[in-house]
Amino acid sequence: MTFPEITEIIVAEFGHHTVDTDIKGPQPILIVPVEKIAVICQFLQENERLYFDYLACITAIDNGAGLATMEIIYNLTSIPYGHNLMIKIIFPRNLPEQHIPIVPTVSHIWRTADWHEREAFDLVGIYFERHPDMRRILLPEDWEGHPLRKDYVEQDRYHGIYVRYEDGPKLNP
Repeated sequence: MTFPEITEIIVAEFGHHTVDTDIKGPQPILIVPVEKIAVICQFLQENERLYFDYLACITAIDNGAGLATMEIIYNLTSIPYGHNLMIKIIFPRNLPEQHIPIVPTVSHIWRTADWHEREAFDLVGIYFERHPDMRRILLPEDWEGHPLRKDYVEQDRYHGIYVRYEDGPKLNP
């Protein structure tokens, strides 16, 4: 199934206002509102014509303070039908009432989302609402900040260990 055919099915179900496309790159991307991501993903997984049964990857991107947005890209595959789809959500980087952005989880749809969402939380600082186990996965629980954010500042030391190389002991004096 082609990207336009998949897009047509989604538009028929959710309306034109729900989707946008980015077809500049090597693979077209379907852009959906952040608040609709879980319901659209549920549809993509359950619809018998589409059956996106495999979430290959979730990629979280911090666009920095200049754009003041973040993105999450979902790479989906239908193994039986052999078609792929990239979906993107774009949302504000920080809102005044919340320290980090909050987006709906898709971990109840694809089990692989569990670890991918925890990684995005840990490294980029995106909280996934209704995730069953939203805690750090790569860094220790008491680590400060999210290292893949554009404004991340490394701590000098962590539990007595030098984190920043230039602050550590010199190997060749």
